Amino acid sequence: MGARMKPADGVLTLAEMKEFAGFPAATQRYIRRSLDIGLDREDALARWSRDVVEAASIRAQARLYDRLPDVRARIPEDSGIEAIDGLMGALIAVTAFDLGQGRLTTFSAYRFLYERLIDARVRPWLPAAFCAAAALPHLHPELRRTLLQSISEAAATASGWSSRQPQFFPYWVEKVEAALPH
Repeated sequence: MGARMKPADGVLTLAEMKEFAGFPAATQRYIRRSLDIGLDREDALARWSRDVVEAASIRAQARLYDRLPDVRARIPEDSGIEAIDGLMGALIAVTAFDLGQGRLTTFSAYRFLYERLIDARVRPWLPAAFCAAAALPHLHPELRRTLLQSISEAAATASGWSSRQPQFFPYWVEKVEAALPH
């Protein structure tokens, strides 16, 4: 039999759902699309592309997300500087793509996606990857400013990170017409 959920798990899952609900609709859509691509959950092209531009973006995202298994495998057990070689280049490249799409406009939305897309063990590395990618010249200066101002001092200088795996993974939900009472 599977492990039973503790009351604290339910509270934390509810907090994750509440955090997701607080993101703008475009951010929520992008997170669900990205999880479909990165976790190979659905045919993302069929589900998410509304036009040829979006289809091209999804194809490019899928090509970059091909790096995710390697990123997951290279998450170091410690924070030593020698551990960054195999991880940070690929993590920054994927992050730069996602931030360049203009839908993840805060560190919290980025962190929400990446701890699900990769693994909770990547949390200590996310502030550095986010800041590096957010400062890259391919982003419009206003977007760079918005992104870099969105990371709190607490997130940038944390002395430790939770290793708790996320519980809530948002999915596409079909809209259902409400039945009118007779």
